[in-house]
Amino acid sequence: MNCYNCGALLTENDFCTSCGADVRHYKKIIGLSNMYYNDGLEKASVRDLSGAIRSLTECLKLNKFNIDARNLLGLVYFEMGETVNALSEWVLSKNLKAEKNIADDYIEAVQNNPSQLENLNQAIKKYNQALVYCQQGSLDLAVIQLKKVLSINPRFLRAHQLLALLYIQAEDWEKAKRELNRCSRIDVRNTTTLRYMKEVSEAVVEDDNKGAHRGRKSEDVIKYQSGNETIIQPVNVQEPKKGLSFLVYMLIGAAVGLAVALTLIMPARIQSLRTQLNEESRAVGEQLDKRNAELAELQAQVTQLETQNTELTNELDGYAGTDGTLQTVENLLNAAYIYLDTPDDIESLAEALEAVDSESMESDNVSEAYRNLYDKLLELAGPQISQTCQENGNTAYRNGDYDTAITELERAFNYDETNSDALLLLGDAYRRNGDSRNATQIYNQVIDLFPNTDNARRAESALSELEG
Repeated sequence: MNCYNCGALLTENDFCTSCGADVRHYKKIIGLSNMYYNDGLEKASVRDLSGAIRSLTECLKLNKFNIDARNLLGLVYFEMGETVNALSEWVLSKNLKAEKNIADDYIEAVQNNPSQLENLNQAIKKYNQALVYCQQGSLDLAVIQLKKVLSINPRFLRAHQLLALLYIQAEDWEKAKRELNRCSRIDVRNTTTLRYMKEVSEAVVEDDNKGAHRGRKSEDVIKYQSGNETIIQPVNVQEPKKGLSFLVYMLIGAAVGLAVALTLIMPARIQSLRTQLNEESRAVGEQLDKRNAELAELQAQVTQLETQNTELTNELDGYAGTDGTLQTVENLLNAAYIYLDTPDDIESLAEALEAVDSESMESDNVSEAYRNLYDKLLELAGPQISQTCQENGNTAYRNGDYDTAITELERAFNYDETNSDALLLLGDAYRRNGDSRNATQIYNQVIDLFPNTDNARRAESALSELEG
């Protein structure tokens, strides 16, 4: 363990022997961070992925420079099908430690395989479409979409859970249980999976209890003991009488029964069979008509799905193009890398931030980690970029290049809305450029945003000169 102040190797003392800094609390924090890392590693080794995420997140809260914990967190996210979160963790790890970092291999393995990137992006898109179908009540279409997602990315935990939830909604307990078992193989202690499994188990037990209480048949035999033997005799059955008369009666009865069968029973039986055959033929015809109608409906659905496939393919091209989601993520990661690697290169950092599509931040598809990274970069680098743009605008203003001055000063105020000097100078540039309307608007903005300041009084004086 090294000193946070001078980087010297620490000893068992509560202070640094090199610079004298108090490291007692620092040692406790690093020790607690390492404890969370070990706990996360142990949970990940037994596939308790959700528990590993919690432990590794706590570890990084205490020590963001724990490279092993950050790389492991990325692996856990990737194992659960959360590719964007995994790439974010690996990129941050690479920026914190540029050399001899295994995160390089992870990023290269994903980015150097275009087909894999396309499949992962397609899986995310289809999962989002399944969510839309669920919100619209089209649960069958949602099931179809989720099956496609899992055929592309079988480790996508959230897709397995949503499919299991749809099966629970349809009371198809066997399929729901099968999907939840797959979820358990990915993450053995996921809270959502366990909650769904409990619901399925209770429903199955309830169905079993409904069929358990059945009446028993009454015995239709009589049992009694005769010596050492047990005699079993059917109820209401009498032993036939022996003798010649019994045989004669039996033959007469058989003849009468045969005559009755030939004259009365057989024609009625034949007519009954004909009627039954006609009914079965009519039922088969109705089923055939029904199947034909279902086939026509399925063909219409195939046509609709082909149209949707074409639209989704075009939309996927938009995601993967120069202005797509993947390119936007790449631009943001590039800006973060520039800030961490060369924080003094303000121009390059500003260009990288301006390449990020700010409108995408309002989309529901953007993860919280992505949005937080963008806001954090603006918070940290915004004032520096604003100061640089103000200096460029001031130089252009003094040189009489008012168009350039207006552009740079607008950028300066956009990056730092507390920069009243840049806003006031922007109004002067508009006035020098002959644009009195915009100059008046900017001066009024200075007065409204920064009242009772020297810049507000200067804006009021400039407005008086314009009106005069």
